[in-house]
Amino acid sequence: MPSIGDVSVLFSTALEAAYRHFGLVGGSVLLAVSGGADSTALLVGTARVREALSLRVEVATLDHGLRPEAQQEVLAVARLAARWAMPFHVRALHLSPGSGVEARAREARYAALEELRRERGLQVVATAHTASDQAETLLMRLVRGTALRGAAGIHQARPFLVRPLIERTREEVEAFLAEQGVFFTTDPMNVDPAFLRTRIRYEVLPRLERAAGFPVVRHLAAFARLAAEDEALLGTLADGAWGRLVLPDGSLDVVGVRALEPPLRRRVLARLLSEAGAEVDDASLARVMRAVETGRAVTLRGGHSPGGLQLRTTGGRVRCVRPEPPGEPPAALVLAGEGASGLQPGTGWAFRVEPGSPPPGILGLPLPEGTRWPLTVRTRRPGDRVRGPAGSRKLQDVLVDRRIPAERRDALPVVTDAGGGVLWVPGVWNSTAAGAVRLFLWAHPPVASTPGTRPL
Repeated sequence: MPSIGDVSVLFSTALEAAYRHFGLVGGSVLLAVSGGADSTALLVGTARVREALSLRVEVATLDHGLRPEAQQEVLAVARLAARWAMPFHVRALHLSPGSGVEARAREARYAALEELRRERGLQVVATAHTASDQAETLLMRLVRGTALRGAAGIHQARPFLVRPLIERTREEVEAFLAEQGVFFTTDPMNVDPAFLRTRIRYEVLPRLERAAGFPVVRHLAAFARLAAEDEALLGTLADGAWGRLVLPDGSLDVVGVRALEPPLRRRVLARLLSEAGAEVDDASLARVMRAVETGRAVTLRGGHSPGGLQLRTTGGRVRCVRPEPPGEPPAALVLAGEGASGLQPGTGWAFRVEPGSPPPGILGLPLPEGTRWPLTVRTRRPGDRVRGPAGSRKLQDVLVDRRIPAERRDALPVVTDAGGGVLWVPGVWNSTAAGAVRLFLWAHPPVASTPGTRPL
């Protein structure tokens, strides 16, 4: 029988408290067990506390297909699970060695575990990450360059995933297994100096502890835990800021963005870049932060489709834009009189000349009896001017004053009369009718731009 010494009691008590913290009393869990020290301790420790928790427990091990000795390790885990009367499952991942094998293995591992969890109808997957793993991860991310989100390290819990040993050190794990008299295997990859984590584990951390004069793992892990709590709070505040500042077209109010404190501004802008498919890294965010402060455009990397991607801050909005290459302007739509209708090519705007004013959701321009027919609907041209009570102005200046984003200006319909005079830019500017109104020009914008309106 396994011994029940002080180390085992303390370890089991901490593990039981962790499961209770996760709300798993009377629940179910799939243990991810490789046969190494940490996951073996997770299996044995969970077996010791499951009755007190009324916890249904099953075990999974994964054969990555990278080492011939892995089959023997799978058998060892199977024997240990059988010893504790736990249902056992094995999945082969068939990975190939080479570049990025760590990341590929991690992704395949979690996908296989989640699939098995769903198949078995279990609440969560439990992995055996420890405070030592947390400290190593923190140092790895710090030396590579990270912000608070990266410093948060390994999360204690995710949807359908828990890490009950995240506050236990590797020394505690091995002391527990020694007292229990349980054998564990060592993955050669875990001692291979080709990996940064291995060098941090066996070279950096020991030297750091010698320099400090005391164990540092718990302090590093505690910092990561506090960073995770701070990051969660800032993330919630950033979500609230996003909700206040996002505009119907997906852009952000530039004045509101500038008013945010830098930690929130950075997170809101990172979300804007991410939703546009742009790369989000420290250098990109620094350039974007400067662009928002100065009002300049900045070129971004990435994007959902080929071509340049820019962040622009003009017109009172911050948005990611893919500049359209210059091309031929859309063909004009000519309206000869009452009853004439049509779709302006290239813009999606629909027009109709009617004797009455338009219904709600459709824009309208009163047409006086002196209107010079036919009317032409086209896009803007250099030199276009509009005339109002204060005299003549460039249409370009009107669009700037109305904060129409530059990338939208060439897609706006411009209605002119037979003499070429600009009568209307729907939703932006319209002339004042002089004389009795006999007809109306109805304009229906593209459906995607005005939800809830009905087509002509």
